[in-house]
Amino acid sequence: MTAKGRLTKPTEQQQVSEWIHKLDAEMKPAVDAVRKIIKAAGPELNERIKWNAPSYYYKEDIVTFGPARGKDKIILVFHHPTIVKIKSDLLKGDHKDRRLTYFNSIKEIKDNKKELGRIIKQSIEMIGK
Repeated sequence: MTAKGRLTKPTEQQQVSEWIHKLDAEMKPAVDAVRKIIKAAGPELNERIKWNAPSYYYKEDIVTFGPARGKDKIILVFHHPTIVKIKSDLLKGDHKDRRLTYFNSIKEIKDNKKELGRIIKQSIEMIGK
């Protein structure tokens, strides 16, 4: 609340922190692992809650992720249209403007760290620095 009694909107980081705080304890390690990879690959990315999940953007929205069904399953939605130009076995689907990535365990996340980082970096480069 402000000095004049009006509510202030939480910052983007506060919104993300609140979202993470509400997660089941079993999901937090997987979410933390994916966030760490995304942030390391694209330090210029901003993080916020959009579509009810952590979303990353640089000039435009690039990727949103969140829990899928299961205790440590994660789904990533790459929704910037340039994603269809990036070739990777991690990117699933043949939608004209997006691709999906699924991780079924912490091990899968760690095993694919390098490739996920490459996809993030290439997405940022295609949007243009």
